[in-house]
Amino acid sequence: MIDQIDVTKVLFLDIETVSGQPTFADLDETFQDLWGYKAPSVLKRYGEELSPEELAQSYQDRAAIYAEFGKIICISVGAVIRDTDKRLKIRLKSFANRDEKTLLQDFNAMLDQYYGDVFTQYICGHNIKEFDVPYLCRRIIVNQLKLPRMLDITGKKPWETKQLLDTMELWKFGDYKSYTSLKLLAGVFGFPTPKDDIDGSQVGNVFWKEDDLDRIARYCEKDVLATAQLFFRYQRKPLLEEDQVIVVER
Repeated sequence: MIDQIDVTKVLFLDIETVSGQPTFADLDETFQDLWGYKAPSVLKRYGEELSPEELAQSYQDRAAIYAEFGKIICISVGAVIRDTDKRLKIRLKSFANRDEKTLLQDFNAMLDQYYGDVFTQYICGHNIKEFDVPYLCRRIIVNQLKLPRMLDITGKKPWETKQLLDTMELWKFGDYKSYTSLKLLAGVFGFPTPKDDIDGSQVGNVFWKEDDLDRIARYCEKDVLATAQLFFRYQRKPLLEEDQVIVVER
């Protein structure tokens, strides 16, 4: 099936998330209590009462991956095009903003305008079905925005969401025992790893302490490019060269 997909109909996507507040101490009392209920299960220490220090550290380390306690600060996308001589190129663009609602509004508008056909177009990412798409949908609803058609998957069965392509799922071939990272698959298939600057565990510090949103966007774009390269490998196509990558200014 994957060989039959026109790559110019695929939007490659990755998101970056951080905790909703810089530190646990910055949370209001309600959310401190709520994280207090959540943290033992996050740390797999069910039924235990955590110390204030453990609560603070666990919030810093893990809150960003939960849509109820985190927020999206960057969505990077890649669209493959054919130029006049039919050579494939990829255009990378990031929606990065400290204001999550503004970021989501801009992203949703792009998605509805250019990727509104769930029957002929696709969104592709690595572990997108377990993380990026659910997180996006939850934060869109939290911000009281309308779900774009491509992401309006509430209550749908897996076979009703064929517009979502997950490069990690495509690698499973029925094996559901483990997670295979994009970094590992980059090594296996012989293209540059996207983790040559920062990794996901460092995004919070870069955002809250260094205030370097551009660095995060560049990192996110590398993940998108790596996902596209992996998809090309799955289709047994040549990898994209440096001159085939176009970064749209933010």
